[in-house]
Amino acid sequence: MAEDDERRCTTGIDGLDTVLHGGLVPGRTYMVTGRPGTGKTILGQHFLTSGPSESSSLFVNLEESESDVRANAETLGFDLEGVEFLDMSPGSEAFTDGQQYEIFAPSEVEGPDVVSAIDERVRELDPDRVFIDPLTQLRNLSPDTYQFRKQINGLIQFFRQRGATVLFTSQATPESPDDDLQYVSDGTFELTRTENGRAISVPKFRGSGTEDGHHSVRITDEGIQVYPVLHPEVHSQDFTSEVVSSGVPEVDQLLNGGVERGTVTVLSGPTGVGKTTLGTQFMKEAAGRGERSAIYMFEENRATLLARCESVNVPAKTMVERGTLTIKDVTPLDKSPAEFAAMVREEVEQRDARIVMIDGIDGYRLSLQGDEADLERELNSLGRYLKNMGVTVILVDCVDNVTGQFQPTKSKVSYLADNIVFLRYLEMNGRLRKAIGILKKRTSDFERTLREFEITQHGITVGKPLTGLRGVLSGTPEFTDEGSADGR
Repeated sequence: MAEDDERRCTTGIDGLDTVLHGGLVPGRTYMVTGRPGTGKTILGQHFLTSGPSESSSLFVNLEESESDVRANAETLGFDLEGVEFLDMSPGSEAFTDGQQYEIFAPSEVEGPDVVSAIDERVRELDPDRVFIDPLTQLRNLSPDTYQFRKQINGLIQFFRQRGATVLFTSQATPESPDDDLQYVSDGTFELTRTENGRAISVPKFRGSGTEDGHHSVRITDEGIQVYPVLHPEVHSQDFTSEVVSSGVPEVDQLLNGGVERGTVTVLSGPTGVGKTTLGTQFMKEAAGRGERSAIYMFEENRATLLARCESVNVPAKTMVERGTLTIKDVTPLDKSPAEFAAMVREEVEQRDARIVMIDGIDGYRLSLQGDEADLERELNSLGRYLKNMGVTVILVDCVDNVTGQFQPTKSKVSYLADNIVFLRYLEMNGRLRKAIGILKKRTSDFERTLREFEITQHGITVGKPLTGLRGVLSGTPEFTDEGSADGR
């Protein structure tokens, strides 16, 4: 055989190979099951066209004609030029002549014998990879269930003797389940549709461990992409525990020097109060150290952010040009949580991003199309992964109240945060002003006062602690006898 039994056999889909800890075990037989339209045939085409140049592949098509298969594959960019076919699909004459399709009939009935035809073609080609689509078609052509199981067992043993790696699809129905095929196969791939799109799971895989869970699947113009479920506990790297400065002395004083590397910080406050600007300030300071940062915009577009940063003395455009900042627009309903996690992982593992900001949590929630528990679980996994990788995480959380009752966070993610920095509108002497404070810091003490917060054309300005005031968190503070009209 052309492929080395000592190494894995790629499926042709990087994400699926990751789920399988490297790919298929050569010389074994695997089943792909799922409802129509979930991508079973496309997966098989990836498999057939991803072998080494010296390997050979055989497509046994029992449903679609070879011409239809090739035409459909071409629209997805698959080159099936080097793939051999054994076309045993029903021809139109089977219907125009008023005959039944009996391509695999009892021995006493005249007609081609499918198993014999496959046997002959495999002996002739000696293929490394075989894809049968769908194998369950043989059930319809067998005289009874006993004969079907007997022939399938014999066929699988024949492939094992030849050393071929085999993938076959199954079309199960309530009347004809495919449990018997699951037993005889070495592995099973289940393609399903979910609220968030498509998914693949691997409930059975002999000879190796796999990544558990339902992994996100997207079918594009280039075929199937698989985004494995993020398991943060298997990812880590050594990093130096140090304080990350904001570059604004008064903000650092509130935070007892800054935020620690490898921690999660929630920036909370109503719309327009300055959360994103404060987050980019940390990135501006990081760029000065030569570190790379990444912003994922769920609720604002890249052009708007760049323009706004330039107006407040954050040179985001220059940072992007120099490679110290990347800004990516994310359309919430276009990305599943697993797809988004894959984007972040690429930025961290391939481009060494040291600060990641998600702006904002409400937009991220839309990508889940689920309940609050889904949000907490997915965001917790992503946060733990980033912390394990030594990345400083900034989550922007928009609360509803402009003034009035204090609301520290809206998305119930405060338990994920190592640090919570809140921004607040204040109504003072008929003028709308802003305040900044720290609600939580796990790794050290922090300043428990509130300071006035202002964004100018020169950047962020933070005043002295607001003293002589009471009811600041209500949004409508009152001066005490010691207070002053300017609130400083």
